[in-house]
Amino acid sequence: MKILITGAAGFIGSALALRLLERGDEVVGIDNLNDYYDVSLKQARLARTAEHPRFTDLRIDLEDRAAVAEAFASHRPDRVVNLAAQAGVRYSLENPHAYVDTNVVGFVNVLEGCRHNGVEHLVYASSSSVYGANTRMPFSVHDNVDHPVSLYAATKKANELMAHTYSHLYRLPVTGLRFFTVYGPWGRPDMALFKFTRNILEGKPIDVFNYGRHRRDFTYIDDIVEGVIRTLDRIPEPNPEWNGDAPDPGSSNAPYRLYNIGNNQPVELMHYIEVLEDCLGRKAEKNLLPLQPGDVPDTYANVEDLVRDVGYKPATPVEEGVRNFVDWYRDFYKV
Repeated sequence: MKILITGAAGFIGSALALRLLERGDEVVGIDNLNDYYDVSLKQARLARTAEHPRFTDLRIDLEDRAAVAEAFASHRPDRVVNLAAQAGVRYSLENPHAYVDTNVVGFVNVLEGCRHNGVEHLVYASSSSVYGANTRMPFSVHDNVDHPVSLYAATKKANELMAHTYSHLYRLPVTGLRFFTVYGPWGRPDMALFKFTRNILEGKPIDVFNYGRHRRDFTYIDDIVEGVIRTLDRIPEPNPEWNGDAPDPGSSNAPYRLYNIGNNQPVELMHYIEVLEDCLGRKAEKNLLPLQPGDVPDTYANVEDLVRDVGYKPATPVEEGVRNFVDWYRDFYKV
């Protein structure tokens, strides 16, 4: 197939592009290489796919309506994976407009590209952040998610609503994936594991929010990519049992589905740090702080729908995943 990936220089996008190329697909990658974090890391990720004969590298801002329309019309992808986004909960408190530009305006441009060019399936990244103020665990795609606690989460919820609208109006098959705290080699420098590793190796203290008591469903990058590919290969159909009198948020009478992709095993942040300390052979100096605005205390994914529909459940333990990240970090930064 010819698959268009937005955010192709990103953490997940780059890993996905590699896997799709390895299995024989043609990949059209879109990225604007913005400077939200180290551009040289994005360029290094891109270098892994850039020379591949079946990879096309496009430098486009998703909010550039004409450029996105031209990319779709020129390349006519069979399927699309939208991973480009302005990421980060905390940054959304300081730069709200960046989230609306990329995550809302950019996403409607992708939806329009799919609608007008016969795309047979759009898979897009949502986030565990959409669960917001929900406290019933594990989080289920069948739960109501109308109480986001950050603008980032609100834009991801907006993506789900926009995708449903296009699925309903134009019968565009869409699948939304709620990712849970993705980590691993080639990861993002704004994420905790990256920051902790850098500071511990440099002998600097680490900021530990919520006094290390919150739990995260840390999900290894390879598990995320496997989940994306399996759902990409399964075009959703309308749910014949869907009922407007008791509407199920996770499906629809349109070809629309939502899935959690999480490890299904929450880990307390303090334990995560202990695993990292073991891998580095060094102890961290911890700066214990309260929970930050926009953050949630715990995340925990119910993945029953993913298991039922595509036969897959993420399973990489943090001990293995953190070790792989540390090995990559030491090699990449020559530490």
